[in-house]
Amino acid sequence: MKKYKNVSNVKKTITEYTKNNSKEYILVILICVIGLFIGVMFINNCNEDKQNTIITYITEFIEKMKSIENIDKADLIGTSIKRNILLAISIWFAGTTIIGMPVVLGIILYRGFSLGYTISAITLTLGTGKSIIFCILTLFLQNIFFIPALLTMGVSSIKLYRSIINDRRKENIKIEIIRHTVISLIMLGILVVSSIIENEISVSLLKMGIKYINL
Repeated sequence: MKKYKNVSNVKKTITEYTKNNSKEYILVILICVIGLFIGVMFINNCNEDKQNTIITYITEFIEKMKSIENIDKADLIGTSIKRNILLAISIWFAGTTIIGMPVVLGIILYRGFSLGYTISAITLTLGTGKSIIFCILTLFLQNIFFIPALLTMGVSSIKLYRSIINDRRKENIKIEIIRHTVISLIMLGILVVSSIIENEISVSLLKMGIKYINL
């Protein structure tokens, strides 16, 4: 009973936080979607030579994955976790400074761009049907955790920025920085989970499913 109560409390806290910061979430989601759209448009407007280069790269990656028997997942996980730690630190640090807010929003825009670019490049290479399967195997699971964590860190940064602008009392700023730090650490934990899923589950699913993708 206590376990279910704790889960209920967590859900309630998440719901209230999202509701209380709905405007900030709308902003960061919009920025991420704009980045995604730019990524898709970038691929669609590439010249033929650039598109052929992208197709060749993805085709070679798929063929390489088919031929690899054993993948060093520990090394992949370590690299991914380090990358996400650097991402979280960058957003946390930029979020604690007034001039760092464009950096936070720029990171969210870039991650949206990267996702749109990747999906569009896969679609260009494999076609709509196969690309859906490929994206589900490689991108879907980890991004269920990664994207909400990224957006929440962005929202936390915006809240801290507004607090600094609207109330310059040192005590208030200190409290908001602590709150921002706690949220960033929690989101970092979720990013680590995303890294593990990406390199443990998604890679295994890709290895199983990629042999059915005929180029």
